[in-house]
Amino acid sequence: MEAFESFVALALEAEDFVVSPGVKFRVKRQTRKAAYAEMQTHGYEVDLVAARGERLVLATVKSFFGSGGVRADHVTGETTVDRFRRRYVLLNDPALRREVVRLAARRYGYRVAEVQLRLYVGRFAAPQKGHHENQIRAWAKAQKVGRGSIEVMDAAEVVEKVRVEAGEKQYRDNPVLITMKVLDAAGQLVGAGHLTQGRVSAP
Repeated sequence: MEAFESFVALALEAEDFVVSPGVKFRVKRQTRKAAYAEMQTHGYEVDLVAARGERLVLATVKSFFGSGGVRADHVTGETTVDRFRRRYVLLNDPALRREVVRLAARRYGYRVAEVQLRLYVGRFAAPQKGHHENQIRAWAKAQKVGRGSIEVMDAAEVVEKVRVEAGEKQYRDNPVLITMKVLDAAGQLVGAGHLTQGRVSAP
């Protein structure tokens, strides 16, 4: 599990989800051969799968710390560069995302209407101007699949939920939780010494 994915997994646990690392779903798709129709099966990986009683979350996680950040045209699929579009193909290809949602619902015993797609972003492109973040959030809100629109979560939202998990008194030997506790004890967190107690209310 990638480092930012570990933070996201803990944020999901703070919402009382049981979280699994990357899961592949095998989807049959038609090839681009012009001479004849041919179907091939490809595996498409969901970064994190989170489950609780009434909801299944399929999470795409992109950190992009130390890089240009997550770009709107890559997420929406409007880029002309195929390799960038394919980074988010589980979100920007409507036929594929519907099929992955269907397969996930069947595999884990949920109804399609109980499956939600989420995009977790560590860093958006051009964060000071904010136009990439705004475009991504507006686009995601307009998409309809499974339970409804695609939910977008940023690093600040993730960390706030991780603070809740780190505030639990029961000890867990988890590198992310221990990092939060060490920073808190050293007075290096915003609001240091006041890790949030209790559970995150379900959205």
